[in-house]
Amino acid sequence: MSLYDDRAAKIKQAQELLDGIKTKGENPTADQVKQLEQLEADVKSIDAQIELHEKTSKVTSNLEKMFAGSNGEDAGTQSGAKSLGEHFAKQVGEDGLAQLKSRGGATVGTTWFKAPSDTHVTGGVDGDFKPWLTDVDTTLVRGNRQRPVIADLLGSGTVSGNAITYFLEAAGFEGGFETVDETGQKPQMHLGNPTPVTDPIRKIAAWFDLSDEMVEDLPFYVSEINNRGLYELALMEEAQLLRGDGTGTNILGLLNRDGIQTETYAGADDLADSIFRALTKIQTATGLSADGVIINPADYQTLRLSKDANDQYYGGGFFSGQYGQGGIMENPPIWGLRTVVTAAAEIGKPVVGAFASAATVYRKGGVRVESTNSDQGKFTSNIITTRIEERIGLAVRVPAAVVQLEASGGSGE
Repeated sequence: MSLYDDRAAKIKQAQELLDGIKTKGENPTADQVKQLEQLEADVKSIDAQIELHEKTSKVTSNLEKMFAGSNGEDAGTQSGAKSLGEHFAKQVGEDGLAQLKSRGGATVGTTWFKAPSDTHVTGGVDGDFKPWLTDVDTTLVRGNRQRPVIADLLGSGTVSGNAITYFLEAAGFEGGFETVDETGQKPQMHLGNPTPVTDPIRKIAAWFDLSDEMVEDLPFYVSEINNRGLYELALMEEAQLLRGDGTGTNILGLLNRDGIQTETYAGADDLADSIFRALTKIQTATGLSADGVIINPADYQTLRLSKDANDQYYGGGFFSGQYGQGGIMENPPIWGLRTVVTAAAEIGKPVVGAFASAATVYRKGGVRVESTNSDQGKFTSNIITTRIEERIGLAVRVPAAVVQLEASGGSGE
């Protein structure tokens, strides 16, 4: 259901309630007033979300127009920039580079710390010449890369401050419901006082240097801002969300929260069963249903290659499904749960959780890519510095909805 449909449904519900009150010709009851107030609050909340969405769409549209860049045509032909890398190439390369040179302190806007001498350069034509510019193969050989997807399992939100405070229900529940006589005294039940928890918004950042010649002569290299810089940022985010230790400027990740549950398994043959036991633990302790599994590729391989007594793969063979039925699924889900196969999870230690309900990733703004040649005298050295950063926080409201699995012998073997 879209926000607009949800808003219309809330308004219709409030109108029907008001019509019913008017028809009876009586004053609304306390419950009816409370219900109307809640509907009013819901509509205002939806309006705020719609307004934010419309503002974001407008800003995005304006930025796309402002950051229009080359689209494979003549340098003088303008068209919409497709990515942050193309925006950088347009604003810093060609005419943008000349502006940076002339203004000195100019900054073009949309940190692993390395030695400041590590600047990407073309090699020049004197001295130790490397003939890159005679004929350039623009296919870059990239290192091993995992696919960052853990954040997709979690809830998401935005913040305006520099921290998020939420409440954890205190352990224990006193009293409860009982059967009573018609006029008998009803029993009292009591929830423990909630404990406020505050998680700060943390910054993840990095920077790199490019020479003017690199930008002017090898524009294809600038595209690496997208598929290297932004990708590495996403990998660091994934590691922090899962295993951040909370010290210094680190995020306190999912697996380092007090109150998460654990489950052991007796070797590879018990791994699938232990995942199901983890589902039961979550539902028993929290009433929530697990919605995902985070598992290392080596552990997923163990499950995926498991066979029954007839030497048939439980998850289907390499040409068809079980016993020749159906087609092959890419990364078929475990027990029907969304399965994230990533090296961010330790070998032998899958994680099961009701992730969307248990935790929320808060983002302040989006990813920022900014470039300048005024940093530490680099204007006179023809060096452009680019930094990429984001600010995020993690709130874990129901730690017991996360279960860390581990082999009883401390290994996944």
